[in-house]
Amino acid sequence: MSNTILTPTTVTREVGRILHNNLRFCRNINRQYDNSHKSTGQRDGGSIKLRLPNQYTTSTGAALSIQDTTEGSVTLTRGTQRHVDTNFTTDELTQSLDDFSMRILEPSISTLASVIDYDAMSMVTDIGNSVGTPGTTPATALVALQANAKMSDFATPVSQRYIGLDPAANAAMVNGLSGFFNSSDKISSQYKTGVMGMNTLGYDEWYMSQSIRKHTTGSGAASTVLIDEPSGTLLVEGMTTVDMDISGGASETITQGDVFTVAGVYAVNPETKQSTGSLLQLTCTALNTASSGQFTAVAFSPALYSSASDGLQNVDALPINNAAVTILGGVSTTYPQNIAYHRDAFVLGTADLEMPQGVHFSAREVQDDISIRCVRQYRIGTDDIPCRFDVLYGYVVWRKELACRIWG
Repeated sequence: MSNTILTPTTVTREVGRILHNNLRFCRNINRQYDNSHKSTGQRDGGSIKLRLPNQYTTSTGAALSIQDTTEGSVTLTRGTQRHVDTNFTTDELTQSLDDFSMRILEPSISTLASVIDYDAMSMVTDIGNSVGTPGTTPATALVALQANAKMSDFATPVSQRYIGLDPAANAAMVNGLSGFFNSSDKISSQYKTGVMGMNTLGYDEWYMSQSIRKHTTGSGAASTVLIDEPSGTLLVEGMTTVDMDISGGASETITQGDVFTVAGVYAVNPETKQSTGSLLQLTCTALNTASSGQFTAVAFSPALYSSASDGLQNVDALPINNAAVTILGGVSTTYPQNIAYHRDAFVLGTADLEMPQGVHFSAREVQDDISIRCVRQYRIGTDDIPCRFDVLYGYVVWRKELACRIWG
């Protein structure tokens, strides 16, 4: 069969296929495509507001007990334009699509996919729920099941759960679970592919990713840390900051992404409002450096609500003065942050980029709610064609209670 000149649409669709197949994390999270940029002049400020699910309480008896609906939201801002730039000749455009894809598109777009995944995985350090032992590569069914249990404690739907592991954790898990109540076809698949695969231990898919992030803890874990709110000024419903006493030096730190618990502050199930029996794990949202033996206004997430009459209740009690604070991990140590999550824990949003005029060709395609633009411009002096493939995207943690870090 003779080769034909590849069209802009053909090339761009092939780019979309390759991008989808090479994304690991972003392929398994919620994706939002904003088409308001499809027509010139349509602009919305570059953000999408995503509603959070409403939460309610129940009443007992015949009396009506009306409660207000307080609708929360998070804002996804599209601000990252990633592109990969290539150069090919007019002769190369007369190859078959398979040849062109293998030689030009596959290596370039797989790199783009890896970088998008790596960018989006920065969201993992916003998650407080954690299992595993920092400094120990997860290698048993228990840690995967504990992550599943942690998500279930927060009423996570049982379907569309995924688990992403770095290469070391993936190798340890496959080896550790290779004969663990698996059917022969699953064992065969693990042997051939080196990954756990589909529908194992409550997860729709396991995958290995080189884009798994690492987190470096602060130095505060070396010291005794206590809540320091004698007047209770910050110990109020909806609190998102708290002062802490620290026994260490003046320059001790608690870093963005550090996970900590407070004695006596237990998580509750968002539907039944019953204690899960585990302390709520909080995430520090900004670097804080101690001064005069104190961390002042440590910012954390999620906000704390303890009132049983409040649909937002997530703990059984607020912190009290002098309650012990435990920071997860060692001092200034770097740990891989493997991740178990439901699809709706995170959102990737893309939008259409402007289609330039006066170029050799341009095309834009949307595949699996990801908008991709291809632009190329012929250079007569060298008979070659510089070409770029662009994606405009943003990401946000939508429902952090639906995810769990697995520390390595």
